[in-house]
Amino acid sequence: MSKALSILIFVALFTSCEKNDLSIEPPNNDNFVSAVDISAYPHISSANPTFHDSEGQKAEFLDILKANGVNTIRLKLWVNPADEHSGYDEVKTFSETLKSRGFKTWLTLHYSDTWADPGHQETPVLWQGMSISELKEEVYGYTEKVVSEMNPDYIQIGNEINSGFLHPTGNISSNKENFKALISAGIAATRANSSGAKIIIHFAGIDGSIWFYNQLSSLDYDIIGLSYYPIWHGKSLINLQNTMNTLSESHEKEIIIAETAYPFTLSWNDWTNNIVGINEQLISDYPASPEGQSKFIADIRDLTIDLENGLGFCYWGAELIAWRGDQASDGSVWENQALFDFNNKALPVLKEFKSK
Repeated sequence: MSKALSILIFVALFTSCEKNDLSIEPPNNDNFVSAVDISAYPHISSANPTFHDSEGQKAEFLDILKANGVNTIRLKLWVNPADEHSGYDEVKTFSETLKSRGFKTWLTLHYSDTWADPGHQETPVLWQGMSISELKEEVYGYTEKVVSEMNPDYIQIGNEINSGFLHPTGNISSNKENFKALISAGIAATRANSSGAKIIIHFAGIDGSIWFYNQLSSLDYDIIGLSYYPIWHGKSLINLQNTMNTLSESHEKEIIIAETAYPFTLSWNDWTNNIVGINEQLISDYPASPEGQSKFIADIRDLTIDLENGLGFCYWGAELIAWRGDQASDGSVWENQALFDFNNKALPVLKEFKSK
């Protein structure tokens, strides 16, 4: 996600197939990843919002997710954030809670004090000015601590690292070898401290992804992860599926849609401008409606299942309701893409997470 998005939070098929025409069914096992990213939930929960299941009954947020087939929770992790949110202690505590509730955990290490994405890969303040050798040691030690103490099922070495990470030292454009060395440090720390954690390398979008993963062909990772938002990454699920298939076959890796989302309305529930708010940002076959959102995710799920090495998908911002109140100008830019409506009732899309 973008840095601009983070500031507002905190201070969408070119295909003729209808859902019912698809014969692919999700596997009835835990190997298929039906995930949500709810990194902001510890912050949001402090406001004590009330959530309701699809029948309108009051229910606990995590219980609703679990009952609808969500089996994995993705959380971002910042090194030294401005406050406690998405910092080490909060993520560790929440991770333990999630594990106790039967969820698998997927940790996204940004290797930054704030949001990391293709346009922003800021080195943590305490690591700035270090040599490449010193940075490798920091990456190794930090990753080692995370893996050994939090024991994630999945771990991302960086977030949307199209341009590299830990800039300027790890900028892929100016020093590809430094970039690969820093990733390798995180991979080595994971392998040395976990026999089960699967390593994800994460790229935002489709364009450039084949070149990017070709640069990393010698690295020891497990899963290719792609972000896919129609507003930023094109409006063709056919292109998405073809790219995923090419990447998976070329590198003999499992592949996952690491981030995606779609609106159930173009309306607002607070006074904060939303990221998606006009019809031109949508795919024509998927209107901004509960039904359109549900169909989009069903088709995302099914195209992933259709891939020989498809692992699953993750819905980003499932929890981002207008939790600061309907008058907030510094509230959620994502409440029309959450998995709950403006009354905090579970939307039909949640049913698409459950194995059939």
